[in-house]
Amino acid sequence: VQLQASGGGLVQVGGSLRLVCEASGDTVGTLDMAWFRQVPGKVLDFVAIVRRSGGTYYADSVKGRFRISRDNAKNTVYLQMNSLEPEDTAVYYCAADRYVSGDRTRIREYKFWGQGTQVTVSS
Repeated sequence: VQLQASGGGLVQVGGSLRLVCEASGDTVGTLDMAWFRQVPGKVLDFVAIVRRSGGTYYADSVKGRFRISRDNAKNTVYLQMNSLEPEDTAVYYCAADRYVSGDRTRIREYKFWGQGTQVTVSS
């Protein structure tokens, strides 16, 4: 499975961005798909997941502001980010696995990773 992330950019506080993760080699409807983010010098942090079943789960820090969704026809997963804050500045990565059986927030649960896309929120 190959993942291609895009959609990052520079946005002001309170603005919105939509990240896109395009998959190839398998269909997103058969994968658990997630977003992580990383600030320089820190570990990757879990952001959100959409399960094969369609169930979603969010980190507390983004709950109510971010929404993860999936378009099976386009084989794409999105992360809609609203009410952005400076603390959301990070490189965002999409990740996938055929089944996340353990802790969905843990990096090791995901076999496939895309390259990062930079999100910068200016105050």
